[in-house]
Amino acid sequence: MEMLNIKINGKDYQVEKNTTILEACHKFGIKIPTLCFLKEINEIGACRMCLCEVKGARSLVAACVYPIDREGTEIFTNTPQIQKYRKMNLELLLSNHDKKCLSCPRSTNCELQQLCLEYGVDEKKFEGEETHYEEDHSTLHLVRNNNKCILCRRCVAACKNQFVSVIGANNRGFDTEISCAFEKDLGDVSCISCGQCTVVCPTGALVERDDTDKVFEAIADPTKHVVVHTAPSIRATLGECFDMPIGTNVTGKMVTALKKLGFDKVFDTNFGADLTIMEEGTEFIQRVQNGGVLPMITSCSPGWIKFCEHYYPDLIPHLSTCKSPQQMQGAMIKSYYAEKAGIDPKDIVVVSVMPCVAKKFEIKRDDQGHDGMQDNDISITTRELAKMIKKAGIQFTALEDSSFDPIMAIGSGAGTIFGATGGVMEAALRTVADVLTGEDLKQIEYNEVRGTDGIKEATYDVAGMTVKVAVCSGLKNAAVILDKIRAGEADYHFVEIMCCPGGCVNGGGQPIQPGHVRNFVDLKALRAKALYEDDVNLPYRKSHDNPEIKAIYEEFLGEPGSHKAHELLHTSYVVRAKGV
Repeated sequence: MEMLNIKINGKDYQVEKNTTILEACHKFGIKIPTLCFLKEINEIGACRMCLCEVKGARSLVAACVYPIDREGTEIFTNTPQIQKYRKMNLELLLSNHDKKCLSCPRSTNCELQQLCLEYGVDEKKFEGEETHYEEDHSTLHLVRNNNKCILCRRCVAACKNQFVSVIGANNRGFDTEISCAFEKDLGDVSCISCGQCTVVCPTGALVERDDTDKVFEAIADPTKHVVVHTAPSIRATLGECFDMPIGTNVTGKMVTALKKLGFDKVFDTNFGADLTIMEEGTEFIQRVQNGGVLPMITSCSPGWIKFCEHYYPDLIPHLSTCKSPQQMQGAMIKSYYAEKAGIDPKDIVVVSVMPCVAKKFEIKRDDQGHDGMQDNDISITTRELAKMIKKAGIQFTALEDSSFDPIMAIGSGAGTIFGATGGVMEAALRTVADVLTGEDLKQIEYNEVRGTDGIKEATYDVAGMTVKVAVCSGLKNAAVILDKIRAGEADYHFVEIMCCPGGCVNGGGQPIQPGHVRNFVDLKALRAKALYEDDVNLPYRKSHDNPEIKAIYEEFLGEPGSHKAHELLHTSYVVRAKGV
């Protein structure tokens, strides 16, 4: 690679040819502000916050998209003129912005707010006409407030990257807004509820629907027995909300915080993940042995399921009928646990803590409950749990560790890695291989399906049978696999699809990191690393070895795939028209 000698703010450096100014400055510890830039997703140079001076150029240039292609290039990133332009840019943005920052869900975690503080802006510098929009509360998973939108188009790019593109820029000039076609509400189009728009938005224009008050009310109701369960990936991400390093495993502190909040029982959704593997693995074996529809595709990710129902309804027969771990856990709490504890399930409120705003949609789906009850009553995100902890005055980082409550306390390492792309596949292979060989296999790490690549393929010899698998995350990548299946060009037996790029560790309900972190830190890899480390350190690493899983089949369900298991743990899907 050709190297170039350059100067940045009068200092000598070397960079690879065609490196952007933004990348070069980051490499050498120089921070340049951005509001629109997202690496490989939204590289449009629209917000103009990253303007820099290049000696000899006719005007200031956008550092995020300007390539360094000449020997001896001289760059200036922080001159008085540049500071003046950036400050003016921020003041112009504020001239048409809802500045009710104290009540904004993103206050103190807003990129616009932080830059305004750093540049000492005058929020009333440019006063005049302002646009006003009604908030969009039409979906179950998020709220859209265009009065806080700065037209950075990050959400548009994220939605396009998910192969959905239900939002875009409408109108022109001062009347430009980010909205759906024909000004439809978000709930009236084929949004798949992934929430990727919420984690990339730099302001409070897109936020998850806040259900924390419902949880506090349930806890305060003496007639209700309130049970909470936490998804595998939450332990690897919650710490970020309290300024802990990315990828810190906070399982023990998380459980302690939940108990301090007043939940009657705290369970681990890893148990539900193990239960999913027992049912899904059995379903896969039965399809292979009985000539069922192949490839079988995983059903853990509700955003992916909704995507399939909208855009690939002809492939619904390929979906596993298994409910997600969230739903299986809720179903077992309101049946198995209720029976053992002697509690009327109608008096139980089940709260799930998930990495995913699509889970708010999933709990309301048809065929996701029994006996007239939902499996889960309330689903909150990692961010909402952090908000509750802070509101309750709990000093999270000072907490001692504690353990999940018994009955559903044990989760295997296989359940833990559900939170990373490839984790469901690896967990399933660990169990399927043991079942088919009749052995307790020691080689249980399937490295070919690990990592953050968007598409991974592998072939394994399992008990003399060749099993070809595919793993993909992000719906743009899913579409590649699905098109091959639809065209009859795929010879896979088993496919894992995760809606969000990188899997649940990068879900739409996870902690929001600013652009300067998202662009240069591999969040997916660091968070997943914590899950794989947890897997290695757990006493059980296969779902079928989990003693509480064995107990629930012996005492309650009978066997994997039984009639009772199908009643409680399996579901059905619907065809959804595009735009509905």
